Amino acid sequence: MPLTVKRSIELLGLSLCIAIFAIASDIIMPVIMAFFISILLLPVYRFLRKYKFPEALAIILPILMVFIFIAGIIWFFSAQIGILVNDFPQIKENVAKHLQSLQQWISGFTDFSIAKQKQFITEKSDDLLNMAGKAASGAALTLSGVFVFLGLIPIYVYLILFYKDILLRFAFMWFKVEDHAKVKEAVYESESIIKNYLVGLLIQITYMTVFLGGILMLFGIKHALLIGVIFAILNLIPYVGALIGNILGVLITLSSSTELSPVITVLLVIAVVQFFDNNILMPRIVGSKVKINALVSILGVVIGGTIAGISGMFISMPLIAVLKVIFDRSEAFKHWGILFGDERPAKSPMSFAIYRKKGPVKTKSGTIAKK
Repeated sequence: MPLTVKRSIELLGLSLCIAIFAIASDIIMPVIMAFFISILLLPVYRFLRKYKFPEALAIILPILMVFIFIAGIIWFFSAQIGILVNDFPQIKENVAKHLQSLQQWISGFTDFSIAKQKQFITEKSDDLLNMAGKAASGAALTLSGVFVFLGLIPIYVYLILFYKDILLRFAFMWFKVEDHAKVKEAVYESESIIKNYLVGLLIQITYMTVFLGGILMLFGIKHALLIGVIFAILNLIPYVGALIGNILGVLITLSSSTELSPVITVLLVIAVVQFFDNNILMPRIVGSKVKINALVSILGVVIGGTIAGISGMFISMPLIAVLKVIFDRSEAFKHWGILFGDERPAKSPMSFAIYRKKGPVKTKSGTIAKK
């Protein structure tokens, strides 16, 4: 088959896969999330089976553990929101002071008077209320969809663990017998990547909340634990989440204080904790040898969010990592594995023909990358 035809089929298949995900995300996303949770629970299942637990009980117990953990997070988050709501009168007063200072600052160097600013704020507030009303009605319509989504995941997890051997046999039967060694290696590495990634995220939520919230409490920042848990959860979304977490942390601090020094403290503490998280803690916890470049990571987050919302953002990174593992072991799709990776050739492929080939090449880190 000519190379141009093969590449055309690849691009057509890629477009078709994205279209299927976009159209059937409500069906596909619970299955993918259940698959990832099943991988996470697999060691617990194996441990229970080792001690002669009945298979059904060995599956149900880990699922109950996950739901208890999620319920604990929801309870903690709702408790912190409750504290914030109790301080609402003081927050309203602080916001009014900040708005007054901002209005005076704007009117000081523009012709936009305080009266015009108040009129503008009133109009935009009405627009926001209308938008909030529409969003609330839309949320009410999709609430049943959320319950279906959450109700299907434990059922899918149970069935995936129960029928895992059938699924594995199905996967092996897709390939020739001589390729089964590579398939087995890809299965083990994919399991390791997903497990390390998800366990790492759970550990990250815990220590980010404790470290960030604890340090902010030592500095006397109000709603420190709420800022910590919001940033810890949003930080799970690569690149985009940290920015949103910083903005929300600043807004919560501004609403609870009339001074700017707490805002600077929050930003500095977040920067220090995030530096240790990105460069010291997470690389040791996750420990994956699969490296994804920043361009593909951001595109994956954006595409995942567009197709499936927040859940798509969360699962984009492990899904891309698994695809890279598969592509690296397939002669037909090695170029996609190169595209996803972050090993740059030591010299430009425009000048050296060897860097345009699929074989091993020397990278800028001095290692030989098997492309």
